[in-house]
Amino acid sequence: MATPADTSTPSAAPEPSRKRKAWLLGLLLVVLLAGAGAWAWYSLIGRWHESTDDAYVNGNVVEITPLVTGTVTSIGADDGDLVHAGQVLLQFDPADSEVALQAAEAKLARTVRQVRGLYSNVDSLKAQLQTRQAELQKARQNYNRRKVLADSGAIAAEEISHARDDLTVAQAAVNSAQQQLNTSTALVDDTVVSSHPEVMAAAADLRQAYLDHARTTLVAPVTGYVAKRTVQLGQRLQPGTATMAVIPLDEVWIDANFKETQLRDMRIGQPVEISADLYGSEVKYSGTVDSLGAGTGSAFALLPAQNATGNWIKIVQRVPVRVHLSPDQLKDHPLRIGLSTVVEVDLHDQSGPALAQQPPQQASYTTQVYDRQLVEADELIARLIHQNSATGKTAQR
Repeated sequence: MATPADTSTPSAAPEPSRKRKAWLLGLLLVVLLAGAGAWAWYSLIGRWHESTDDAYVNGNVVEITPLVTGTVTSIGADDGDLVHAGQVLLQFDPADSEVALQAAEAKLARTVRQVRGLYSNVDSLKAQLQTRQAELQKARQNYNRRKVLADSGAIAAEEISHARDDLTVAQAAVNSAQQQLNTSTALVDDTVVSSHPEVMAAAADLRQAYLDHARTTLVAPVTGYVAKRTVQLGQRLQPGTATMAVIPLDEVWIDANFKETQLRDMRIGQPVEISADLYGSEVKYSGTVDSLGAGTGSAFALLPAQNATGNWIKIVQRVPVRVHLSPDQLKDHPLRIGLSTVVEVDLHDQSGPALAQQPPQQASYTTQVYDRQLVEADELIARLIHQNSATGKTAQR
């Protein structure tokens, strides 16, 4: 016969089992909700964004290199200095170039005067030709008169012979004068003093000498900050020697290296959010995808991978993507070349191309700091030609 204690023991056994089932159901529900949330996040947000921290600030590094040989006598800026376009950075000893410039000026002046002499020779030879033609006409008339008299026996044959000789000499003088005139005319025909080949050749020499002298002063092509200064006072530099660089920090961009698996939906023009390690997540930059690289980084490396040789291990490649930054954002929070950044691209807009479809319509970068050099040289040439030319018809022919 069972006691009361015996009847209560079986009823307590199912309690832990029910709690376990409840916990398992709760855990399953949490897992399902987490999975649903992850799927929803990926479908609505995650799949439309690609990010990488393999992204760095890049920009134009404008190398300052001389075009002529010279000895450095002045350095106008040092590392970290702000310089404006056209500001003097280096100055060479100008003594040699000044001497060469003065010699070229003297050569042009001398050539102009010599060419003026060629024009004067033409006028002189024309006058000589007219004189010889008049003498020929006189000799011909004398010969004709004596020939009539000789036919009637009024003069001796010797006199008619002398008249014939005089006519022959006069004709030869006319031919010689005409030939000399043709030769001198060929030297100046269809030209003025300024367009004469001799003057143009001397002007070209002067133009080159002026440029060589102007290039003893090295100026900043763009506005930016000086970096990598290696030049020293008294150093003898050859053309092409790197002296320093000017970096326009208001024109930097981001080179973001995305995995090849991240590029499927990436297009030019898509918005980008950037944060720099320098400022942290508190400062956000907005940009746009400017271009996608034409090849992977390893393909353009100094020693590209040789996957067809030896054992092969597949490595996910990265492609550089250039991100354009607004200069206005860089005023308050400037960036330096090489800084690390984190880049996130919004992939919602798929209207842009994956590769550029049109070539550039204008130059990406230009400078006008050298435009005046040839203008000033041409002004000097025109002034020298005017000063050494005649004021009358010779200068205007």
